[in-house]
Amino acid sequence: MPVKTAQAGDLDPIETASRDEIAALQLERLRQTLRHAYDNVPHYRKAFDARGVHPDDLQRLEDIRKFPCTTKEDLRRNYPFGMFAVPRERLARLHASSGTTGKPTVVGYTLKDISTWADLVARSIRAAGGRAGDTVHVAYGYGLFTGGLGAHYGAERAGCTVIPMSGGQTEKQVQLIMDLQPDIIMVTPSYSLVIAEEFDRQGIAPEDISLKVGIFGAEPWGEGMRADIERKLGLDAVDIYGLSEVMGPGVASECIETKDGPVIWEDHFYPEILNPDTGEPVADGEEGELVFTSLTKEALPIIRYRTRDLTRLLPPTARSFRRMGRITGRSDDMLIIRGVNVFPTQVEEQILRDPIFNGIYQIVVSRTNHLDQVEIRCELQHEANGAGAEAIDQAVRRLQHHIKTNIGISTRITVHRYGELPRTQTGKARRVFDERPKQA
Repeated sequence: MPVKTAQAGDLDPIETASRDEIAALQLERLRQTLRHAYDNVPHYRKAFDARGVHPDDLQRLEDIRKFPCTTKEDLRRNYPFGMFAVPRERLARLHASSGTTGKPTVVGYTLKDISTWADLVARSIRAAGGRAGDTVHVAYGYGLFTGGLGAHYGAERAGCTVIPMSGGQTEKQVQLIMDLQPDIIMVTPSYSLVIAEEFDRQGIAPEDISLKVGIFGAEPWGEGMRADIERKLGLDAVDIYGLSEVMGPGVASECIETKDGPVIWEDHFYPEILNPDTGEPVADGEEGELVFTSLTKEALPIIRYRTRDLTRLLPPTARSFRRMGRITGRSDDMLIIRGVNVFPTQVEEQILRDPIFNGIYQIVVSRTNHLDQVEIRCELQHEANGAGAEAIDQAVRRLQHHIKTNIGISTRITVHRYGELPRTQTGKARRVFDERPKQA
């Protein structure tokens, strides 16, 4: 399928600026952000003072390392409005996390923040090949989750026509895509596979689907998943990255001409990679925990926010900004199996090596006689649903071998026929079920 290559007129000037120009802009905005946070957020004033640093101590970009990091727990301790740097009457909108593991994190936006957010999602859509006049089908959830409204405002800012479908109602998703003929879909990768299954159930071939580009985010996914989505929906799949504490979708996004990792919009977010155990910086190209400092946010400036996402910083390619490698996992969703560190995306990669399996899977961890046991529940592709016992047994042995060789753990594989495992209908899929007793 033809790839849309960005032209000079499609880009913001900063996207092709020199690294020196980018660094100068970052330094100016970083100084303003530190001062804004110190002057208006008691948490930051206290944290800076305790560290013995002041905004005036930032003389070069590397000096950001002198300042303390911010964690999700800091946001929870200051729930709901303690981290805000503007009076409540200046807030135009509030979003919040689900709060499934404790108090939700509440984030707020001024009108200027919402405009900046829309600009960056529009930039991300253009990076994915979208242009003014395209129609965008938004299947991210609307509401407190930042995905739906973030995508919606960005698509409108890009000059696109928006179909605000939200998540769920999969049959209606397919009906509207067939009837309204959108060019682009914005959705989680796991739910896109559910939509693809409904197309298949209705006998609609990929070449008969109008979608040309899919912009997928909100959960980690790998190259195997990309290939599966592209084959089933007949589109180019690109990765968009974001998190509500930093802004929402549009912190970084892949370019369709390279598809080599999301480009970080470094004029608005300053990235670092830290060793997740020591908190010390690592060199570009080395894996560690992604940390962001916002450069232009008014309502909720965020200083050295520890995302828990594990990735690498990569050199620029399609744009002048640095890229992120694929998220290999989160430091807080890492499973330790008999002393081996395991991330769900590693298991996904091995499952999708074999064309007999699709991207729907579960990892169930239990403990018997003080030993960890791992069951991988995976599902056959639709076209492999009639596979015989011998073919399935061979696939199971291949998968067990690949997991043992590449990850280092022994597993029990349970193969389900197509359609038997639960599907997500509203957004992120639950992949891991850790049934081990909690430590006292």
